Amino acid sequence: MSILKVARLGHPVIRQLAQPLLPEEIHTEEIQTFILDMIDTMREYDGVGLAAPQVHVSKQIAVIEVNHNPRYPDMPQIPLTVLINPFLKEKSEATEEGWEGCLSIPDLRGVVPRHESLVCEALDQNGKPITISTKGFFARVIQHEFDHLQGHVYLDKMPHLTTLTYLNEFSKYWVSET
Repeated sequence: MSILKVARLGHPVIRQLAQPLLPEEIHTEEIQTFILDMIDTMREYDGVGLAAPQVHVSKQIAVIEVNHNPRYPDMPQIPLTVLINPFLKEKSEATEEGWEGCLSIPDLRGVVPRHESLVCEALDQNGKPITISTKGFFARVIQHEFDHLQGHVYLDKMPHLTTLTYLNEFSKYWVSET
């Protein structure tokens, strides 16, 4: 497969509302290859999630996986998950703060409040309906990728920018607090 070019903050595709896929699009060779390329790209850059707009395609597709990720070494494993046309059906009222980074905003991290748990409905890579009920880090990553599909980035969700830090300083001064 191919490693795709990651769009960085400032490119207009990052701020666009991504278009839903039609059911007949999902099974095309083009979309199936694109999903595999997204997975390869996410893994190449040690991401835990990647949304299609982050690789210059304004479509409602996101991939998620955590498998001994060096950028998030203490996070629980998450099996490879493909979300097409996701919808956040339920979100807990309770929120929790946590550090986030983004492949489209390289070298920065910040503390973002997210719903502790959620129920996400989507189509999987084969176009079959799935429902994911989750909490913690998996819920955080789903919300992060869902935001990308809505044209938002984690910086938009930060109530203030006082925790925004470069990755080197994060590792040096903040990593023990995560």
